[in-house]
Amino acid sequence: MHFTRRLGGPILALTLLAAAGCGNGSDESGTPGVARSATHSWGGYHWARTTASFTLDLGNDVSSAWDAYLKTASSDWSQSTVLDTVVAAGGTKPRTCKATRGRVEVCDAAYGYNGWLGVATIWLSGEHITAGTVKMNDSYFKLSTYNTPGWRHLVMCQEIGHTFGLDHQDETFDNTNLGTCMDYTNDPDGTLYNEPSNEHPNAHDYEELGIIYQHLDTTTTVGQTVAAGLPGKSEDVPEAAEWGRLVRASADGRLAVYELDLGNGQSALTFVIWALDP
Repeated sequence: MHFTRRLGGPILALTLLAAAGCGNGSDESGTPGVARSATHSWGGYHWARTTASFTLDLGNDVSSAWDAYLKTASSDWSQSTVLDTVVAAGGTKPRTCKATRGRVEVCDAAYGYNGWLGVATIWLSGEHITAGTVKMNDSYFKLSTYNTPGWRHLVMCQEIGHTFGLDHQDETFDNTNLGTCMDYTNDPDGTLYNEPSNEHPNAHDYEELGIIYQHLDTTTTVGQTVAAGLPGKSEDVPEAAEWGRLVRASADGRLAVYELDLGNGQSALTFVIWALDP
């Protein structure tokens, strides 16, 4: 185990837009009462589909500085046996990064020094994901600390992974890298401490996707490509002042979940990893 490596800087925030009370106590595959071996599904949320595998568009709303990282993440996640991703023409303005039903919009802009480095948002109907967005915060990625291939690969890969229904494999910054982008770290490429790279998915991520998507649905939420006219503030990722009430926190205070009531039966849950003070 290493000493704590991060003494300041941004958080990575994970924002979930959900219909109020949609949880049903099912396991991570979405099947009630069935135990599973893999452990990092995000609440059983998944894209509805009627076939064993599906293709999901990733809208390219990023600048040229991010093109290669988006393409790499798409290629990496497409190694799954249950889903392929295609980098498609963007469908939104990067600054607002509004959602499009049936796909994921991936954006970058200088969103400001607001504490977060990357944000993933999913819209839900029950347990089914209907749209997703990913934001890369160039205000931080222009700084020398984060303007590295390792950090860009890690955050792009992780935030896109969240839009499939994946949670983190590990949320401790200062332990050994697990060799997956779904692991928090202060050493994304593993060069500082001679550890595995956390820039790409690993076999456990693909295993978890297989569990999440092993069942079929009677309808599909993939590929509808209709601008998501969703209620309340759900088209914008809530910032810190709008995260709502604290509903869960870790003992050390670094992990926290906030809930914001958006009205019209919608709510926003924001998963926050706080940075340590300098």
